[in-house]
Amino acid sequence: MTGYASDAAVSTSGSNGNGSMVPVNSGAILNALKTPNSEPNYAQENHRVDKIGDPDKRAFTYFVLTGGRMIYASAIRLAVLKFLMSMSATADVLALASLEVDLSKIQPGTTTTVKWRGKPVFIRRRTADEIAKENAVDLGELRDKQADADRTQNPEWLVVVGVCTHLGCVPIANAGDYNGWFCPCHGSHYDASGRIRKGPAPENLEVPEYSFQDETTMIVG
Repeated sequence: MTGYASDAAVSTSGSNGNGSMVPVNSGAILNALKTPNSEPNYAQENHRVDKIGDPDKRAFTYFVLTGGRMIYASAIRLAVLKFLMSMSATADVLALASLEVDLSKIQPGTTTTVKWRGKPVFIRRRTADEIAKENAVDLGELRDKQADADRTQNPEWLVVVGVCTHLGCVPIANAGDYNGWFCPCHGSHYDASGRIRKGPAPENLEVPEYSFQDETTMIVG
């Protein structure tokens, strides 16, 4: 015990300049050695702790955060607009979406062929006899049962897609056993209403969307 105290005394003393030893804070050190404390006690008078959210810097912080949010919002808006524009139809696609047809050049009893969306479309101006003949057909005789009135908006005009419903060939107009259309590929016969009457085709010729803009103008599509 004597050696321990002696060592503590030596370690806690210093020189006063004339060779004699002077205790330096020996009481505090001895007290700490005798009653050790696991929680250190720091002197706070020499330290400064800045509080979070210094009022002097709040305006700058708000400016930076707001500016960043605006940049992010603008970037997202630009990305969405580019995506929507890429999904929009181009001018050439819109031009093919509809087709204007001059009906004044089509004579009664004849058929004209126009191209719409890459497919042929038959426009037939039917005579009164053809209209009466097609309306008189018994639906029980038809494979794909459709009345003529259900396939036309104006009985004088018949509009059908010129693609055979069997294997996609293009039928010949004003031909076949029913004076409608005849597909030479596999022998399908259609009447003047575009309905399948004979041959392997399972369905009638498709009627596309169309409308009359006036008495001489038709819009297909």
